[in-house]
Amino acid sequence: MKYKNLYFHTENLISTLVINRPQKLNALNRETLAELHQALEVLEQDAKTNIIILTGSGQKAFVAGADIAEFAHFKVEEGKKLSADGHQQVFDKIAYFSKPIIAAVNGYALGGGLELAMAAHFRIASENARLGLPETSLGLIPGYGGTQRLTQLVGKGRAFEMIMTAGMITADQALDYGLVNHVVPLEELMGKAEEIAHKILKNSTVAIAKAIRAVNACTNESVNGFELEIELFGESFGTADFQEGTSAFLEKRKAKFPGK
Repeated sequence: MKYKNLYFHTENLISTLVINRPQKLNALNRETLAELHQALEVLEQDAKTNIIILTGSGQKAFVAGADIAEFAHFKVEEGKKLSADGHQQVFDKIAYFSKPIIAAVNGYALGGGLELAMAAHFRIASENARLGLPETSLGLIPGYGGTQRLTQLVGKGRAFEMIMTAGMITADQALDYGLVNHVVPLEELMGKAEEIAHKILKNSTVAIAKAIRAVNACTNESVNGFELEIELFGESFGTADFQEGTSAFLEKRKAKFPGK
């Protein structure tokens, strides 16, 4: 499929997914969100993709927010649908994706852009990155999971301050807050993401998918995370990856996981 607002390429089991609207600082509009959903569907089924690195085109912005012009005249029900569709089709899909998704934040990550980065499993930022949720300056609140994921990542007090002031924080502040895992010079950003991706690739894809489910359970009140962990831990003993991993350890060799 040909995409208008993004592209991706795959090499050595790593797919780099790039939001490509540089003239709009990669702002999210409904068309881009629809394309993201479609691309994620493709990559989830792609046997040549084990990890996704999500980033924005250019050197200024990861995603500088939502395309405000699209929803400036929306009414209540339209606003609810905009949020609900975004959650279901993109943001929750990323958060619960069975393959690791790393957000490489290259510049501004504001509003929906920061929400997109927060939906990823973890984040790496360039030194020039600026992160924030400016929605209250528009008379809105974050609508793509920002109030929940920011609070989970940085704590209630810092989340309140960021949302209420509508201000931006630096990459170093984001690192201090625990919002990002690493901060590197812009020219080293993709290299760092790929370095971590290659470390992940050494491990069992089956175990990682189970770990994603288990970790996500800690933020889902309808699921007992401890019980799910017990279930998934037990299931792991029935996998070919477990047999290979333990055999390799006992035989003092590198494991070659079959992914089953």
